[in-house]
Order: sequence, then C-alpha cells, then structure tokens
Amino acid sequence: MTTVGILYPGYSAEDDYPLAESLLGGPALPLVHTEMREDAHRVDALLDIGGDDVLSAGFKELPQPLDAIVWACTSGSFVFGWDGAAEQVAALRATAGVPASSTSFAFVDACAHLGVTKVAVGATYPDDVAARFVDFLASAAIEVLTLSSRGIVTAAEVGTLPEETVLDFAAAADHADAQAVLLPDTALHTIGLLDALEARVGKPVLTANQVSIWQGLRLAGAAEPRSGLGALFAS
Repeated sequence: MTTVGILYPGYSAEDDYPLAESLLGGPALPLVHTEMREDAHRVDALLDIGGDDVLSAGFKELPQPLDAIVWACTSGSFVFGWDGAAEQVAALRATAGVPASSTSFAFVDACAHLGVTKVAVGATYPDDVAARFVDFLASAAIEVLTLSSRGIVTAAEVGTLPEETVLDFAAAADHADAQAVLLPDTALHTIGLLDALEARVGKPVLTANQVSIWQGLRLAGAAEPRSGLGALFAS
C-alpha cells in the first residue's frame, strides 16, 4: 500500500486526512502533529513552526517505510520565500530519504497540472501573511487577480469555521477571470466539501489539504484519477 507521511502543525483540520483516506480507499496517510509553540498566523511564529528541527522531529514519529512525505502547512512554508521553502523541502527530503514537498509547492504543482496561471485567493490569514502567499505564487508565474483575507490569527479558530461559511468564502473570493480559486490554509476543513465548493464557484477550487494529499500521492507515483475530490484529482 502507498504510504504518504503527513507532518501537520497543531490541531485544527487534521481530521481531513483520515476522511481523505476513506474517500481514496487505498493509500495510507499517517499524520504526526508537529510542535507548535505558538498558534499564530504571524511571521515569527510561522518561521518557528517550519524549522528544520521541528520537521525532523516530526518525521521520526511517522511509521516506516514511507513512499513520500509532505509538510502540510502552507503558511509555514511560503513564509520562508521561494528559496527558503525550497531549502526546507530539501532538508526534509534528506532527513526522510524519500520524495518530499510542502503545501506551498503543492499549490504551484497543482496549478501547473491544471494549466492554471490566473487565480483568486481566499486566505484565512491576516493581510501581511496572505500577501506573502501572493508573492510565492508570483515566483511561479501564477497571477493573483484578487486576494480576500479574513484576518484570523489562530489555526484553531480557522478549524471551527462551518461548512456554509467555507462555501460562501470561496464564492466571495472568486474573480470572473480567475481559472481557479485557491484556499491556502491547511487549518480549513475542505476535504468533504471539494465537489460542493466547485459546484458553488463553477470552476476548480484548490484547497490546502487537497493539494497536500495530491502532491504526496504524485510524488509516490500513485496519483491516478479519482472522483469525489475535485477537478484536481479527477484530471
């Protein structure tokens, strides 16, 4: 069985991963909660949760062997900038000895897979953190036509947002010329909403937990088309 290790900071929407396991009906997605000394969508706190020592310690708690590993935290990767996020992934790959990635790069690769170059972003983060995601996407020639941010400080609060709020937020974030809507926070519950999100918005919706899982399966060589998980998995 394909096994993709998930490193996930703190506690918020981690139950998206066992739900995805059941919907996928095959690959294993063992998850380890990495250390989060402070739950805050603030640059210094995000740099701390994405440290190489934190990710290395998390890897040691995962069952072995693994086929791939993903640092399932968007803000805890893009906050380092493109080069810093690449170094973060390289260090994780060296530690784990298997293909590795992070959610930030998963968004970039998912957009490339769907041929998407113009997006709308619905971020739960404060404005300054959300702007760093826009900069990260720009490094991959992905244009953000509109950015909506909710200004939520903690991942724990994001994890409590009800389904209808998530659907409304995605729809409100859209732009007529965007090829897809991106929801970048892994603290946001979305795995059970992917088809509903796309029906509501009328175009592909890429979410953090969705792209993290897709990226892990892709790196493990197990990314065959699957239904019920949005356009990304269906293509």
